[in-house]
Formats: sequence, structure tokens, C-alpha cells
Amino acid sequence: MNVDKGDLIEISCGCRGNIDALPERLGVFTDSRRPIKAGLFIQIVGERFDGHDFLLETIKNGASAALWQADRPIPEAVPADFPLFLVDDTLKALQALATLRRRKINPVVVAVTGSNGKTTTKDIIARVVGTAYRTHRTRGNLNNHIGVPLTLLAMPDDCEVCVVEMGMNHFGEIATLSKIAEPDVAVITNIGESHIEFLGSRAGIARAKMEITEGMTKEGALIIDGDEPLLTPARGYSGTLVRCGFGPDNDYRIENLELSVSGAAFRVNGAAYEISLIGRHNVKNAVYAIAVAERLKINQKRITEALSDLRITGMRLERLPGPNGSLLINDAYNASPTSMKAALETLADLPGYPHKVAVLGDMYELGKDERELHAKVAEALTDDITTLVTIGPKAAWIAERAETLRPGLVVKRFATKEEALPHLVALATDRTAMLFKASRLAGLETLVQAMTEGGQTT
Repeated sequence: MNVDKGDLIEISCGCRGNIDALPERLGVFTDSRRPIKAGLFIQIVGERFDGHDFLLETIKNGASAALWQADRPIPEAVPADFPLFLVDDTLKALQALATLRRRKINPVVVAVTGSNGKTTTKDIIARVVGTAYRTHRTRGNLNNHIGVPLTLLAMPDDCEVCVVEMGMNHFGEIATLSKIAEPDVAVITNIGESHIEFLGSRAGIARAKMEITEGMTKEGALIIDGDEPLLTPARGYSGTLVRCGFGPDNDYRIENLELSVSGAAFRVNGAAYEISLIGRHNVKNAVYAIAVAERLKINQKRITEALSDLRITGMRLERLPGPNGSLLINDAYNASPTSMKAALETLADLPGYPHKVAVLGDMYELGKDERELHAKVAEALTDDITTLVTIGPKAAWIAERAETLRPGLVVKRFATKEEALPHLVALATDRTAMLFKASRLAGLETLVQAMTEGGQTT
């Protein structure tokens, strides 16, 4: 990550110290414990921390300069010649620096949002687009008001396409991110229930996701889940609208879908594709990438080859060998009711495993209807799934409903991961596929680790 000194001067309301001695380009860091050579320290102010408190530490560790909020007194111990760029708000200054870099490098910016699947879709798009263009992307899921600017600042000078993931909890956040990144292409993967506690309803979530158009260029293309009725208002978008999905009205229509334990094969508008990811929802994620790639005039051969060899961020339907020849599916990165149902659908569709075990944990940020939203997940437990194991008090609501809907389903409830582990190990055979899915706070990945390495849950 780096910024030009001229940009720093442009966004500052004043300077202090020996600015002239600084190089024309500075690296950027926000963690006072990890200063970088010729580095500019940006003091982010959060709910539980204030980067301004660590300025002296960063100077001692070798920082070259810092942003400083102008209304705060500068500690007397700060050397008079240490360069400080004074700003009204350090976060807004970081965001302004990111926009300046976006405009200076001027790549095609592809922004990805959605309740579920945005990290996977971002990774797929970057893989496909990277076959033809020098491509930069969000690392992991640094997708918020700090992560998006840092992603833009990390672009190399020769970047041609930048794929940026955008997440949110509240109204207005996606609009802010869109105005920072100024996307040329935007993708809305789906509308689920994530953060419904703050947004009120799925319709509210859809409105929040549509904010991604607020910073788009006039010629921008909006690519959406064409099977989602709540995105119907997108048809009023003034730029190019592209709909992807299984329904007959989609511009990119998925047909002839064949699912397997190693991935999926399908056709889109007459062309054949294969992906190395499991789950029909990942097929749709791949089709978003096809739509982006074709807009960038990437030929089908490159698209096909990239999709057949995908590598995505971990803990997203990650297939791992388990005890006694079993298959473990680690989808424990996060969960909402929509993504949990999609994961259960994926488990049910897997061929070759007569025993299919769903290990489900608590989901968070579901608001006042959390009990019913958990319970409705049980509707996705089809006859192909033989055993349900729930962990935690919220997930127990899934078990409660499942016992009513599927009397023949084997259901086990556990309060903790430690209690569940011996039971899960006993279920694992070479005829067993076992899915792990819960919100991030549940930490079900430690169960997967314990089963693959013989360790303990933590």
C-alpha cells in the first residue's frame, strides 16, 4: 500500500515538520506494531481504540510520517521535525487517498456485494479476469470502510482490473464504499438475511445492496441475481443491467446442470463450462464471473480454463479428508439462513455418500425473529440428509423444528463443540459426508481441524 506525497498535501488542511525530506511516495500502515520502511501511519479511530494514542510508539519503531486529526493536541514528545499531515478526519482522509489512487491508476473496478457468496464470487472473478489482465483483488474479506480503501491503496501501478469486495451492516455503508471505489461494473450476488437485525427485512437488505450503484460510472454495468424478485427495482438502473440465474428471463441462463462431488458442469447461453467448486449456488457465482469477463472481452477459452481450476478463500465449502475415509465439508466461515440452506442443498446433492451429516451451529445478527429464522432452516433438510447435529442454543431451534418436519431424521443436540466431537468422530465412515456450517463466532472450523488432525477444539 502506498500514497504519493502530493496526494497527501492535497487532502490535508495543513502540515507540520520536515515534509520536504520525505520521499515522493510513502507506504501506508494502520497497525502501530508493524511499521514499514518509508511508512505513513494512519491513526484510525475505532470503537475500542484510537490510533492517535500510538504515534510515539510508531515514531520509535521507524515511521516516516503520519496523518493527524487537526483538532487533537500534538503530544509534546513528538519531534518538531517529524512530518505530520493534518486532516479533519483520519478515516475520511484514508478514503480520499484511496479514491485519488483509483483515479490515478484508472483500472476497471469491479465491485462485488451480496448477502452471501461475495468473497467466493470476488475470487472467481479475479481468477477469470486475471487470465487476460493484470488484476488486483481484495485479500480475504477486507470489505468495509477501512478494508476497501486499503485494497485500492494496495493496487500496483500497472493494475488493469481491480476486484473489490464490499460488505455492510447498515444503510449508507455500501453507498460510501461505492463512492470511494467508483465501480465500472458491480455485482449483487443475492439477498439473504445477513444483518437483518439492523436493516429490518430482506427488502431493506436489497435496498442497501442497491446502494452499490451510487458511485458507479455512467456507463457502468450492474450484474444481479436475476432469480431474486427483491432485485426487480434494479430494472430501473440507468446503465447496463445484466441478469444471471436459472430462470428463462435471465440474460445469462444456466441450463443442463450436473453436480458431482468434485464440482459442476453446466451450459450458459449455449456454451459449456465446468467448475471445481461444489454447490449450485457456486454455479451462479461462476456465471457472474462469466458475465464480467465477457464484458471485458475475454475469450471463452480463457474463461473455461480458469473456471475449471479455481482456488478460493478457505472455509467456503472446502472439501477435506476426514476420519475413516469420510468427507468433511468446511463451510464454517460464516452463515445466514439463506447460505445455510444453500449449503444443505449442496450436501443433499452430493453423490456417492449414503450417510450425509449436517453439523449446524448458531447464527447471529438475525434480530427479533432469530428463533423462527433458525427454525425455517429445517425446511432444507431433505430426505437425502440422514443426520442433523446442532451445536449451541440457537441451533437447537433448527433441531426442534426438524424433529417435527422429519420424524425419521436422526437428530442430536449439543451445547458445546467439545461435547459433539466424539459423536461426530463415531459417525465418520467412508460412506459419510459431513457439512459444518455456522456463524463465524461459533468457530466450527476447530471441529474440522480436530477431526482432520486428531487435535482438540479450542
